[in-house]
Amino acid sequence: MTRVRSDLSTPPRILIVGGGYVGLYTAMRLQKLLRRGEASVTVIDPRSYMTYQPFLPEAAAGSIQPRHTVVPLRPTLKGVEVIAGSVRRVRHADKVVVVQPLEGETYELAYDVVVMAVGSVSRTLPIPGLAEWGTGFKNVEEAIQLRNRVIECLDIAESTRDETIRTRNLTFVGVGGGYAGVEALAELEDMARYASRYYRNVDASDMRWVLVEASDRILPEVGPTLGLYALDQLRGRGIDVRLNTRLVSCVEGNIVLDDGTEFQSDTLIWTAGVKAHPILGSTDFPVDAQGRLTCGTDLRVDGVVDAWGAGDASAVPDLTAPGKFCSPSAQHAVRQAKVLADNIVAVLRDRPTKPYRHKNSGSVASLGLHKGAAQVFGIRVRGFPAWFMHRTYHMSRIPTLGRKVAVVTDWTLAFFFRRDVTSLWGMHEPFRAFESAARGDDDAES
Repeated sequence: MTRVRSDLSTPPRILIVGGGYVGLYTAMRLQKLLRRGEASVTVIDPRSYMTYQPFLPEAAAGSIQPRHTVVPLRPTLKGVEVIAGSVRRVRHADKVVVVQPLEGETYELAYDVVVMAVGSVSRTLPIPGLAEWGTGFKNVEEAIQLRNRVIECLDIAESTRDETIRTRNLTFVGVGGGYAGVEALAELEDMARYASRYYRNVDASDMRWVLVEASDRILPEVGPTLGLYALDQLRGRGIDVRLNTRLVSCVEGNIVLDDGTEFQSDTLIWTAGVKAHPILGSTDFPVDAQGRLTCGTDLRVDGVVDAWGAGDASAVPDLTAPGKFCSPSAQHAVRQAKVLADNIVAVLRDRPTKPYRHKNSGSVASLGLHKGAAQVFGIRVRGFPAWFMHRTYHMSRIPTLGRKVAVVTDWTLAFFFRRDVTSLWGMHEPFRAFESAARGDDDAES
């Protein structure tokens, strides 16, 4: 396909919609490959940072400082224009996007080449109470909130004399048995178990942790054998894993499962899958039945000139498994970004593009501190070695040397010193104390 530009007086603008894995890594690669004046690069995202999601469970457990799980876009992408805002609509026929800045009126922004790197959002179901009672686990804010929430629940259980309140606060529920769900629940349970030693009236055995999974196994990514190993490990720690089970309702914390079980909980973590970002419905690009951008093997949008896609929001054929598409994972997103950037530059220079082909070398999963499961090059690894491989792999993947050093420093400090089990729940309502004092309330915090 031939590129067509309406304005030849300025360098072409490459617009990247989304600053996640694909957005950041594509921009970094373009920085390296583009000659001076060959093209300009613009990234649009509501957040001015990329979140390295595999480290969110450790951030929630306090093993890593939350700020060290994110990579700021502007310092990392020097020379790249970063716009903090949302894209509301894409009119590729006119090569224009409608931008909603963080404040102010919307405006139109023209481009020459667009990369749709919008990623995914949580896939939810019309379950009564879910929107009001559940919390996701896709960004660092949710990880911080969950860490503070779990420790706050222990504080409440320690101080209350109401057995109903105590039971609700010591019951934690996770829905979804994939990577995110298992790692989040395992890390939080591990942290709460450690924290319980500092309480007089709360013991680890008082807590109830429930993992609800609709299919017949957890962690399908690591294979059936290691999946069973992970299941045995979680159940051996007292975690109630419910397979072939679905959440029916959670109104006001009243958890109802389809196997007839009903109980109270003040903490519900929803990690039951993802779906393509809904912005794709406001474009003139082709999408499949799941709402994903349809792309070719070289990551160009099918039948569209100067439009590219990769990551969770794109249906990219998997050349290693004919008839299937690449799974929505960080591994694919990062590697697709490199090929995508190379192909954009190839088209700019009238050279042929290359297909994306990735042979999966394995999977690693953390099950809490010093616990893990991994399958690498067909070899199954368990326990501490798997946990160490998990940490080593993801440390090598997080962008920038500064973040790598920060993460290793966090791990080193955690190795020599006790875990920090302080709850900063007040940060979620930071102005409440001042507002109370300003009103002259008798119960204003001192």
